[in-house]
Amino acid sequence: MTRIALVVSDVDGTLLTKTKTLTDGARTAVRRLHEAGIGFTIVSSRPTIGMSFLVAPLAITQPIGAFNGSSIVDPQMKPLEQHLIPAATAKGCVDLLRNYGVDIWLFTNDRWLTRNPNGEYTAHEQHTIKHDPTIVDDFTPYLGQACKIVGASSDAALLQRCEAEMQQMVGNDATAVRSQTYYLDVTPPGHDKGTFVEGIAKRLGVSLENVATIGDMQNDLPMFARSGVSFAMGNASDDVKARATHVTETNEHDGFARAMDVVLTMGR
Repeated sequence: MTRIALVVSDVDGTLLTKTKTLTDGARTAVRRLHEAGIGFTIVSSRPTIGMSFLVAPLAITQPIGAFNGSSIVDPQMKPLEQHLIPAATAKGCVDLLRNYGVDIWLFTNDRWLTRNPNGEYTAHEQHTIKHDPTIVDDFTPYLGQACKIVGASSDAALLQRCEAEMQQMVGNDATAVRSQTYYLDVTPPGHDKGTFVEGIAKRLGVSLENVATIGDMQNDLPMFARSGVSFAMGNASDDVKARATHVTETNEHDGFARAMDVVLTMGR
């Protein structure tokens, strides 16, 4: 069995519980990885401003992937590599989301912009990323600075239809995929969690076959495809589980920690 040298983890639905809590089990699991000499980092659809609270509790020293890996920052949140959605594409995305009647958020490197302070997921996002939105009347002045655009809606079927149309519309000019059933994320082209895994493995001199990844959503599939070992959370959909090499418990039952137990036994 291949020994794992690096673990790359998704955040929401994987490392955190539904209430966005980092459990003692998860903290202990990462500490054990460090003690075993196994590298650890995180990659998420979250903005840069929503990642920093995890650095100290998990003693992360490696680069971190924000915006589905299209931005790479150091543990102090200083950008190492950053990509943007083309402005014309960003405009088309905003227009399409408006046509679907869903809440629209635009993230720059350091700000979360919305026109609707009372959107149905605004308070949830504030709690999730531990940051307040900037209220704007018009997204136009910021279209050239877009690291990510999000459509938020509790109508999962509607958002799934929007995802399909968005993917067709953006083509190769952006990546459009749901990070949760209620969030449709549009991020810069050519960069995803898979390219992040490739980049961090190269930076550390680790073969991809010695990398383990863990996640729960469709946007985690590119990193599953690149890594030697992958874990789907028990709360993942069946299609995500089918693409992983292992399935662990849910995020409410320390599935992350249980997966790390398996990682620690590999190659012994």
